[in-house]
Amino acid sequence: MNDTSNSKQLLHLVFGGELKSLDSVEFKDLDKLDIVGVFPNYATAYAAWKGQAQKTVDNALMRYFIVHMHRLLDPASDATRQTS
Repeated sequence: MNDTSNSKQLLHLVFGGELKSLDSVEFKDLDKLDIVGVFPNYATAYAAWKGQAQKTVDNALMRYFIVHMHRLLDPASDATRQTS
């Protein structure tokens, strides 16, 4: 069993794919999105994002993103955190 008493899980999704153009965030082929994974905190998500981004540095249209899933799952707690 995981001990979550010391820190709250703040889930982050890392994914990427090839964009249609450099001017937008529209992917060429949604079937070819690379879902890197879901991570328990920003630090590990950032490390995964950085690793994937560095592997594809030669392709200017390839982009990876970090999605703050915890904000989508519990938007009220995020709003409270931003105002305090």
